Amino acid sequence: MTEPTTEKKLEVLKGLLRGLGRAAVAFSGGVDSALLAAAAHDALGDGCVAVTVDSPLLAADEREDALSLARTLGLRHFLIELDELSDPAFVANPPDRCYVCKRMRLARMADWARERGIPWLLDGSNADDAHDYRPGARALAEVEAVRSPLLEAGLTKAEVRALSRERGLFTWNKPAKACLASRLPYGEPVTRSGLARIESAERFLAAILPRGAQFRVRAHGDLARIETEAQDAPSLLGAAPRVHEALRGAGFRFVTLDLKGYRMGSLNEALPASAGAPTKGG
Repeated sequence: MTEPTTEKKLEVLKGLLRGLGRAAVAFSGGVDSALLAAAAHDALGDGCVAVTVDSPLLAADEREDALSLARTLGLRHFLIELDELSDPAFVANPPDRCYVCKRMRLARMADWARERGIPWLLDGSNADDAHDYRPGARALAEVEAVRSPLLEAGLTKAEVRALSRERGLFTWNKPAKACLASRLPYGEPVTRSGLARIESAERFLAAILPRGAQFRVRAHGDLARIETEAQDAPSLLGAAPRVHEALRGAGFRFVTLDLKGYRMGSLNEALPASAGAPTKGG
């Protein structure tokens, strides 16, 4: 059976969205939700709204990206507050933290939409997510009235990026960004101060690394373990004194560069195989 073309999948997406009538898009300002919001706005006009969860887990630059993109697309955009740190199950930072967080967020947005007579909440999962370990998939199945149109249309991440580029969305080559809590080892409590120092450290690194560079600052107590791609490591080493000073200023005592480099979900490496360690993460 021939694989549908990207153009055919896009037509499926448009038809699916038109059939919804009214919908709220879970809008992070990332690659997937940006394209989904643009397509939903095209299909539904004023029947589409974008909803961003404003919480301690949302870095300031991500919040600004969401606000800027919503303005560019002409979206009716709403920020709704949620404090995940009020939930002890999340603060404890268990291996299924992503599920706990995703369910909380989806439920909050779905309730917000329902209160306003909006029947659907649209999630930005794509077709590739169906083949990866995604704790959020369990949450998607548990919260009513949530749809994943990109996934339903069969659009892959590469296709989402290509369509975003064609449309002129600045998110087309935006690196994947997981929430700030993903920088903490499982079992280490999630705190406001811990999230703040990670955000401060990553803001500094983003300013000295090439645009679009993939990196993370993993926080192990007082030690910052920087992961970056091999081609960007020389930039960090060349600026080592500045990096050390900045991350010390952010609240870390020790600053290290991980020689294995950036990899998604590296903190899962510490989980025993018997725990059913996730294969994906931030």
